[in-house]
Amino acid sequence: MTDSIAATTASSATAPSSRETSKSTNSESNGVVSTDFETFLTMLTVQMQNQDPLNPIESTDYAVQLATFSEVEQAVLTNDLLQELSSQLSLMGFSQLSGWVGKEARTEGATYFDGSSPVTLTGDFATAANSAVLVVRDADGKAVQQVKIDPKTEVFEWSGTGADGVTLEAGVYQLEIENYYDDDFLSTSTVEHYTQIIEARADDGDIILVLEGGHEIASGDVTALRDAV
Repeated sequence: MTDSIAATTASSATAPSSRETSKSTNSESNGVVSTDFETFLTMLTVQMQNQDPLNPIESTDYAVQLATFSEVEQAVLTNDLLQELSSQLSLMGFSQLSGWVGKEARTEGATYFDGSSPVTLTGDFATAANSAVLVVRDADGKAVQQVKIDPKTEVFEWSGTGADGVTLEAGVYQLEIENYYDDDFLSTSTVEHYTQIIEARADDGDIILVLEGGHEIASGDVTALRDAV
């Protein structure tokens, strides 16, 4: 009996060299599972060789041990697969984010004025309006400029220069249209414009876009997208 155990121990001691060869051709996770399975078989062999001849281990016990190890092995492989899929999905997410950067997004409300270049706007005028005023507000919500515009013109430019010839400072401004019929106020409507996207990031499942000037919007607020002109 002692000779048998010694022989088994010596045999298992030479096993690392063959396991190292196997690891060089397999992935790290598969190599770990393979090594653990070889160790399990070695232990099971020693157990069989050293069992009591008068009270041998039931074959069902061996079956249970094999089934248990198989479940553990499958769990390890499943976890590795899920980790790999998670990594691939993350790469796909970054690829989607990069597709936003550099594009020009059309949005409502706030727009960036660089202090010199006119901003092209699209107005949503009331149907009955025969005159309109573009109201410009700063970051504090204070009206800093009011410009009369023709409600029949859907696309127009805001120069950022007041009637006194003074140009507003560069920054983000809130824009809206006040619609009138003669002198009667009708309603307030929105203004849309194109602004370049300089950054895109994922935030709790949503895509947040950072526009030129630092203004942030959700991707769902974009009504149109185009290449930068």
